[in-house]
Amino acid sequence: MNTLLQLQCSTAAETMLKTTVTSPNLEKKKKKKKGWCSCGCTECDDPNIPHDYFEAVLDYINDMLMGEEDELTNKSSMYHDCSALQATEKSFYDVLAQTQPSFPSMIPDQSEYVCDPVIRVSLRGKKNRQPPECDHEQHRSNKVAGGLGEEEELMKTEVMTMIDKLLLCPGSVEVGLHDELACCPFDNPVNPSLLAEKQRRKRVNPVKEIVDLKILLTHCAQAVSSNNKLAVENLLEKIRKHSSPRGDSDERLAHYFADALEARFAGTGMDLYTNLASSKINACDIVKAYQVYVSACPFKKMSNIYANKMIGNLARGSPKLHIIDFGILYGFQWPCLIQGLSARPGGPPSLRITGIDFPQPGFRPAERVEETGLRLADYCKRFNVPFEYHAIAKPWDSVKIEDLQINKDEILVVNCLYRLRNVFDETVLGTVDCPRESVLKLIKSMKPDLFIHGVVNGNYNAPFFLTRFREAYFNFSVLFDMFGAALHREDEERLLFEKEVIGREVINVIACEGTKRIERPETYKQWQVRNERAGFKVVPMNQEIMKEVKAKVKIGFHKDFMVDNDGDWMVQGWKGRVIYAISSWKTA
Repeated sequence: MNTLLQLQCSTAAETMLKTTVTSPNLEKKKKKKKGWCSCGCTECDDPNIPHDYFEAVLDYINDMLMGEEDELTNKSSMYHDCSALQATEKSFYDVLAQTQPSFPSMIPDQSEYVCDPVIRVSLRGKKNRQPPECDHEQHRSNKVAGGLGEEEELMKTEVMTMIDKLLLCPGSVEVGLHDELACCPFDNPVNPSLLAEKQRRKRVNPVKEIVDLKILLTHCAQAVSSNNKLAVENLLEKIRKHSSPRGDSDERLAHYFADALEARFAGTGMDLYTNLASSKINACDIVKAYQVYVSACPFKKMSNIYANKMIGNLARGSPKLHIIDFGILYGFQWPCLIQGLSARPGGPPSLRITGIDFPQPGFRPAERVEETGLRLADYCKRFNVPFEYHAIAKPWDSVKIEDLQINKDEILVVNCLYRLRNVFDETVLGTVDCPRESVLKLIKSMKPDLFIHGVVNGNYNAPFFLTRFREAYFNFSVLFDMFGAALHREDEERLLFEKEVIGREVINVIACEGTKRIERPETYKQWQVRNERAGFKVVPMNQEIMKEVKAKVKIGFHKDFMVDNDGDWMVQGWKGRVIYAISSWKTA
């Protein structure tokens, strides 16, 4: 299903800036203006750490919605295997308001005409309460049916207050017109007293048996592979005795791997995977968990900075910019770029975004991709950027170049960050009809000016279970070690994130097979071979962007996080282990 949304904004960005009340600090900073940079900033005082409008907020929301989208409530999956993941895909708006039904309905939306006591909460915090003329009994029945009381309304208010604090900076009259440095929490060093306190804390436990959990898990995986029921039960019992979701890093890792091995042996992997995703979680807890995650880990945040700056550099002086985003989800990567383009000397370009994602089940398969376009149109209207949006909701390998409406007089950028791992490879459908290769060939046929490709660096996609188990154990042990060093053991938000994100991914990798296994990452070196075979050549690394990202990570995050340049890939990881990689490509 394709839809087209067009918004033309004739007012210049400078008009909005001139008519907005600014604080004394901003007036003072205007005297030190140093020109436009790729992020849209016109007041970069520190060349090593220039600011990015909205980068902390948007990358935080992007993390929440791209990495944790399955935890949001009541809307079906945008992934390719909709039947298997229908219970796992949920909506950002529903996690705030929790008002939509969990099943598709053929009845038209009558929310404007029917009395409803539920507070409708929009992204900008507007609340639409029920009209005062509503019948009292109907109001009462609706409230009982919805199960919403004062506590839930207070919870929703708290969620919006938290997001407002992230979106709106002190001294800001209009979103985006604020003290830049106040919006960069990652530019502030981690409080050393918190780390020292963490190191001082010791677990006071009685002397207990010392076991090697890695060896126990490996033996258990071998027993599962050989269908040795007695050995599996005995080993799981011993692992459970020495593991805990609240223990140290090894104990937490063992706990979730034991769950996955048990589910695989019982043949209930997909059931457990979807049940975890459909569990009801307090919206405030989700927001807090992701806030903790983003404060501790720089990966996706730095990827967004890299991608937006590469696009900003390419778009200098161009009157038209077309971005084709594979896996657009909620589109929270783009308002940062939109605001930057609005401040460009000579005015912003005409921006066109084609948002591509997997269809959701029901009567409106493109509903969520279309909603993303409406939100982006709102940002473009706010910042006076001419905008056109085209939504495509279908399996990526079935998209045709005719669907993309490419014009020759525009700068064309293809963006795909961390989602191609969910597209099937040769091990599922064979080399002839490999969807992963088909998508790369489609991108090549577009002849883009720039192809930005971000990947999860993993080698746990082997078709053989024991090989995949060993690689997955090594990969996920790095993640648990990273959280153990960067976050407090007692942190409830850390526990929630590990269970609902990492734990669920472990179950999919270990306990699911065939089309039910959607987590299929490859190493960035394997992706390099794929890209080159498809007819791409890598773009040399922008050293200024690398310098900036390294400075941000060094200042704002744990010392063991790493950022480096390897073969023109910007690789990010922990203690030398690469976890994410991103690079730019052009047609050869």
